[in-house]
Amino acid sequence: MNTNVFMPMLGLVFLPRFLNATFAITRFFCVSRKIFCSVILNITGQISRQMLPKWLPIPKHSVGGMSASLASNRSNFVVLANVGQKWTRCFTMIELCQSWPLPDHPLPIVIFGAGSIVTDAHIPAYTASGFVIQGIYDPDLEKAQALAKKHGFVAYATAQEAAAQGDVIFDLATPPDAHTEILAILPEGAGVLIQKPMGSDLAAATHILEICRKRSLRAAVNFQLRFAPMMLALRDAIDRGLLGEIVDFDAWLALDTPWRLWKFLEGLPRVEILLHSIHYMDFIRSVLGDPDGVHAKTLGHPSGATSNTRTAAILDYGERVRCALSINHNHSFGRKYQACEFRICGTKGAAYLHLGVNLDYPAGEPDILEINTNKGWETVSLSGSWFTESFGNRMAQIQRFVTGQDDVLVSSVEDAWHTMALVEAAYESSSAPATPLAQKPRL
Repeated sequence: MNTNVFMPMLGLVFLPRFLNATFAITRFFCVSRKIFCSVILNITGQISRQMLPKWLPIPKHSVGGMSASLASNRSNFVVLANVGQKWTRCFTMIELCQSWPLPDHPLPIVIFGAGSIVTDAHIPAYTASGFVIQGIYDPDLEKAQALAKKHGFVAYATAQEAAAQGDVIFDLATPPDAHTEILAILPEGAGVLIQKPMGSDLAAATHILEICRKRSLRAAVNFQLRFAPMMLALRDAIDRGLLGEIVDFDAWLALDTPWRLWKFLEGLPRVEILLHSIHYMDFIRSVLGDPDGVHAKTLGHPSGATSNTRTAAILDYGERVRCALSINHNHSFGRKYQACEFRICGTKGAAYLHLGVNLDYPAGEPDILEINTNKGWETVSLSGSWFTESFGNRMAQIQRFVTGQDDVLVSSVEDAWHTMALVEAAYESSSAPATPLAQKPRL
């Protein structure tokens, strides 16, 4: 047989198996997040790209319950993921981090508060991450006991009993006005995660900071949006320089938020920025740092009793960076033109984020992250969502800090105080008069 004919035919027979093997290797190293995963991707990509004819059938794989295909786009390999019968191009050339490593020696968790955020987010996320919940305290003892019985942990009769537990992480899922009373009775040096906001205003945040300093508490605030898979991936992309210098940050929300679910909000003077947009302001700070100042206006809506549900804000970062937030929780005219998204632009690329949980709350929609590095928009295949994976990632980080594996405590009370200062400045700006227009001269 003519070897000039036989060898190419043999190559075509074994090439799909070779591609399967190289794809499996790259997935293994990417999932393991080894430091040399991008090198393996580049090596296998170069080999496969040179050997793959355009007409060759593409080998398919199963990735996390989705079907996927390895394909060549002439310059890079991509994964095409089939979600709902629609093929989507997924960003794979650089594996972006989407989760926080778990601690080697996790500590049990003691929770203060048995509200809906605990039942809907904290407990499911901690359980999924393998953390042990030791016990819970709530002033409504019957509620705490019912929750403890359902999930197999202890319900403490008093806050003092809960606070007396040793070698644990304390998780304060409590209203802002309750934080100081609990922090004051925790053991000195304890690790504690505090529900946002860090008090009802900057004065309260300062008091909390002083208590934590006095008692040497290793305390962080639960700004869990920073730990959502899409946000961790975005930060990784930014840190790798894929977007270049960030020069534009837009947050645009047009939602129909069901404020009726939270009757206790109706009497509060501060709602939208303090309890909702604080997440976005904190994340913006984590990317751009502290702004020089803020121009803001927050107000309610004629249809409801909640004091403020709509906000417009500009964060002043000088002459190179534009940062704006447009927040409307009263867009009650159907899903078609509702939105909850970020658009972030740099000197080399851009990112688009769809924050799904806020749409059709509490059912929500899937989160979306797309990145454009001047090679077209590519969808990042996400491994979870803001609710609830971010809560597990947030707990993992403070656990690793307390047990000595992480050197820095992310969103520590020292850092979170600056987010509270930004929130305070936004409210002060909102209450101040705007620059008046000039009066036209009289005839």
